[in-house]
Amino acid sequence: MRIDIISVLPELMQSPFETSILKRAVDKGLAEIHFHQIRDFGKGKHRQIDDEPYGGGAGMVMMIEPLDLCISELKSQREYDEIIYLTPDGITLNQKIANTLSIQKNLIFLCGHYKGIDQRIRELHITKEISIGDYVLTGGELAACVLADSIIRLLPGVLNDEQSALTDSFQDNLLSPPIYTRPAEYKGLKVPEILLSGNSKKIEEWLHDQAVSTTQEKRPDILK
Repeated sequence: MRIDIISVLPELMQSPFETSILKRAVDKGLAEIHFHQIRDFGKGKHRQIDDEPYGGGAGMVMMIEPLDLCISELKSQREYDEIIYLTPDGITLNQKIANTLSIQKNLIFLCGHYKGIDQRIRELHITKEISIGDYVLTGGELAACVLADSIIRLLPGVLNDEQSALTDSFQDNLLSPPIYTRPAEYKGLKVPEILLSGNSKKIEEWLHDQAVSTTQEKRPDILK
């Protein structure tokens, strides 16, 4: 998988891809991450990328020309499955979206900044708009890292135990059940006997029941 990330602050995103699971995916050649500084496509001597909004109002808007030049250049080099704009008014990221994107080959992430991007870029190039929650960040960079992590960890060969990703919360529209490890008792708190029984069928049933119960308590909206 190749992900091209267009940003005003690409240096803000480099660290997450240099550690842990994301680094492993890159080192194994399972994922390619390419950052693109939008100022390289800016106008004039000062590489301008933003301007005042038509109609007035506070804040600045990312200009159409630098964004169009950058995206068009990338599209001339390869075919992209999705061109994704990280924006608060996009559809909220969930596990189903991550699963779908994880089987794609080439993706572009566009990180908004300032008050956002010229609407015409959305009309010309954007195929999907994604939000990571109902709140506003300084820019789309951190959201891009969240989206990338949620996708890349699902690629075959990234996790040591591929079954682990399949049992994560939300994969079956349920939250994960409670989990335990050694010791079996600590400060009077004991691991449920069923988990020590060795009865795989009973354990599986118990885990499912606990997942349903946990979801009902914490996120009843998922069950609906």
